[in-house]
Amino acid sequence: MTESLPILSLAAADGSEGGAFSEALHTAWRDHGFVGISDHGVPDRVVRDALATARALFALPDATKRQYEVAGGAGQRGFTRLGVERARDQERPDLKEFWHVGREVARDDPLAAILLPNLWPREVAGFEAAQRALFRSLEELGGRLLAALAPTLGLPRDWFARRIARGNSILRAIHYPPLTRETRQVRAAAHEDINLITLLVGSDEPGLEILARDGTWTAVTTLPGTIVVNVGDMLQRLTNGVLPSTTHRVVNPPPPWDARSRYSIPFFLHFDPDVVIETLPSCVTKERPARWPLPIRAHDYLEERLREIGLKA
Repeated sequence: MTESLPILSLAAADGSEGGAFSEALHTAWRDHGFVGISDHGVPDRVVRDALATARALFALPDATKRQYEVAGGAGQRGFTRLGVERARDQERPDLKEFWHVGREVARDDPLAAILLPNLWPREVAGFEAAQRALFRSLEELGGRLLAALAPTLGLPRDWFARRIARGNSILRAIHYPPLTRETRQVRAAAHEDINLITLLVGSDEPGLEILARDGTWTAVTTLPGTIVVNVGDMLQRLTNGVLPSTTHRVVNPPPPWDARSRYSIPFFLHFDPDVVIETLPSCVTKERPARWPLPIRAHDYLEERLREIGLKA
């Protein structure tokens, strides 16, 4: 990543309660909202295959991709076309198309109405296997990071594991098409993520920027073998803002990158739908009173936010 953000080696995590890695992770997310994780255990092959099949998918004709749109599905599975999603409080949509892969359950499961079936493009060989493999790898990594974080919040290491095992987590393959002189929108306007944490693999092209604590925008580029992980709004709410959800965006790059497609794959790690998000007592003090005193069910919070970004009516 950029020099202004920390990179932590997961090899330094010893699995004990707390420890140096846990404290460093907490500090990085507190001070920056973003961190780079190296030695994370996600095989390079898994990342390469997911990106390669995503590129093949987005190269398909629009008419073919639109066969995989889910009417009334709030973009939670399959394809979402260019010009649909917008950042909260923005009038113009982002310049991206994407494909969502999520957790599946049996159709007689109580969560079946929320954890929907996935769609798989018949036209792209290996897409399903590649995306499932990356989903599993990033979900496992996210669980390890949250387990390391938990003791710094006064929680047992398995606190998050018991609340994300059936989470409504999403793997999103994104394509930002080449820009034209007539382009008036940005690839992704300034926003915060909805979920607990986001794990990002992919693009080494310029464009991703985060809003630093001093109010300046800082460019972030990925290093080989490093996964970028940031705090989402659910973790911010849980921790009463101790761990802030940092605003970020994808700006339109200068030549020659503006004439190229940009690809990335974030994994949005969520709570189980029925988990109640309630501020942790350890994060409330006289100097920091509860900013969100009312608890809210994770699924209700997600639905509220999907409406704000134009994916749900």
